[in-house]
Amino acid sequence: MGGAFRNEGQIRALAGCDVLTISPSLLEQLSSGEETVVEHLNEAEAKKLEIKKVEIDEKKFRWMLNEDAMATDKLSDGIRKFAADAIKLESMLKERFQKRFERI
Repeated sequence: MGGAFRNEGQIRALAGCDVLTISPSLLEQLSSGEETVVEHLNEAEAKKLEIKKVEIDEKKFRWMLNEDAMATDKLSDGIRKFAADAIKLESMLKERFQKRFERI
């Protein structure tokens, strides 16, 4: 899952990822653009790569995360921004639904 994008290029670079969380403003830019989205990531190509599987449990994950100050800060910042964008999206949807129901 990808998120906390700052521009369209970052989103396009992850085309093919199973799930992306995209802010309303970047969704608007993507939907109004005319550039074709090219898939960069897919399961078949990933399976061809010779990458050693990393075994990790929650305890090891938390230790590694705490050892990387930038990762910890970026994760926290991303979660805060995601929450703020979720609130913005909810407001936008409420506004659109209200306008639509006013016409009925």
